[in-house]
Amino acid sequence: MTALSLLLLYVSFRAKQFGCDFLLQTDWMALTKGKPGKEGYRALFSHTITHGVATTVIMLIFAPALWWMGIVDLLVHSTVDRTKGLLTNQCGWKPTDTAFWWAFGFDQEAHNFTHLAYIVIVVMHHGGLVL
Repeated sequence: MTALSLLLLYVSFRAKQFGCDFLLQTDWMALTKGKPGKEGYRALFSHTITHGVATTVIMLIFAPALWWMGIVDLLVHSTVDRTKGLLTNQCGWKPTDTAFWWAFGFDQEAHNFTHLAYIVIVVMHHGGLVL
């Protein structure tokens, strides 16, 4: 894998995170995915399926044999978001609370580190980085 393709892979994951977490996530998804019961899970899945599909597309472009990482991403993203949502709802944290923003920041960083792991897997799949 070249340095340029590594950069493009990184930018692809950053664009995916911004697009799926901010542009494509509806208010219903954001406000409901941490609630208990069917409605919470329906909102969560509606949101995280976009991440799974987007990761699958990225993998098909950069490492087609790793297409299944989209399923992994759906599961990991669901776990991170569900944990943050349940914690935020159970504690009653609102955007006016500092703890809400700490949880939000931790959630985003968890996704960033997950993407870093995916990038490392793709680089290893390609036999390393060629500078």
